[in-house]
Amino acid sequence: MKTSILFTFLLSNLIVFSQSGIENDIESIEPQVIEWRRDFHQHPELSNREFKTAEKIAEHLKSLGIEVQTGVAKTGVVGLLKGDYPGKVVALRADIDALPVTERNDLPFKSEVETIFLNTETGVMHACGHDTHIAILMGVAEVLSKHKDQIHGTVKFIFQPAEEGPPPGEEGGARLMVKEGVLDNPKVDAIFGLHINSQTPVGTIKYKTGGILAAVERFVVTVKGKQTHGSQPWSGVDPILISAKIIDGFQAIISRESNLLVEPAVITVGKITSGTRFNIIPESAELIGTVRTLDPDMRAHIIKRMTEMSETIAKAYGGSATIEFQNTADITYNDPSLVEEMLPTLKTVAGEENVVIMKATTGGEDFSFFQEVVPGFYFFLGGMAPGNTEAFPHHTPDFQIDESGMLLGVKALTNMAIDYLEH
Repeated sequence: MKTSILFTFLLSNLIVFSQSGIENDIESIEPQVIEWRRDFHQHPELSNREFKTAEKIAEHLKSLGIEVQTGVAKTGVVGLLKGDYPGKVVALRADIDALPVTERNDLPFKSEVETIFLNTETGVMHACGHDTHIAILMGVAEVLSKHKDQIHGTVKFIFQPAEEGPPPGEEGGARLMVKEGVLDNPKVDAIFGLHINSQTPVGTIKYKTGGILAAVERFVVTVKGKQTHGSQPWSGVDPILISAKIIDGFQAIISRESNLLVEPAVITVGKITSGTRFNIIPESAELIGTVRTLDPDMRAHIIKRMTEMSETIAKAYGGSATIEFQNTADITYNDPSLVEEMLPTLKTVAGEENVVIMKATTGGEDFSFFQEVVPGFYFFLGGMAPGNTEAFPHHTPDFQIDESGMLLGVKALTNMAIDYLEH
């Protein structure tokens, strides 16, 4: 009896000591995580072009003794950490690409990178926080590699390119990673991912069971008219006028045909290209935009109506139009059982009062393609400075993240991996 009590006491203290060691390693790695983040922020790379980024990631993982595979889905990096004990396989994912945005922030590590994107000169910026995601997961990899003697199973680190979408005509992102077998060899049992948020206070984690982010379609409308002199519009067909009518019609689909009490939906035209000179009515116009939906039936209806509307409106004004859709993300769906299983971990690392249920958003994430194959849990991490009441949104030139929020990301993913494999 005494021997049994002594064994239980020693085992309990061993577990506490081990957990304490992990927490100390997490705390001590924060300066390095911040340094990594600043380096990636200063040297951003666009989707499917993350060559230097991938090299830095792979070099770090190899230095930890982690098995590394490069060139996955073009520029992706996958690391495999096998624990000393058998068990399940858990995947942790970070996206690594930047955006064609010219940074306006006055930071010592501000991006000065410039490029040509879709025939337009632009800066390149980590305007969505992917630089923090890379640094966080590199930190998690370092912490877990020091404690592989405590890991029951395998951790797969997935550094994914092209989350923002591959360039036109190319494959990429999570869809291509899945296609190339990233969730196999060894087969992944569950996957976790996070996204830092500039408008959520540091120290807060937000989540939702079920659908949390929208399905995303990229669309291109090609409008054909008849070119003529700008002083004689009656002798031609104006594709710019037709484009304006089509855009107006698309918004009526949302405001007058979509039951927004079921789920929100959005149609946005983000790019219009037409014409060469002020006094020429051009022959054609091109509209590029996105559709965001959280309900499959609404998604089907909106796509059907956009197709009908673009064709009929153009015809009514004497022109013609075609529309093409490209699905870039499905609904990001958090597996209810997995969420229930992992919530205690998040509440332990962040504090119960700091783990908050959120409503679904019309943002999109190709993390959804991983979740269609294995159960997944995707959540948001606070990145807004304490006391700040107004923060710039993602995908803008003024976007900023408070770096003190990253440590909680390291804690969350580290402990989620350990607890999932333990239980």
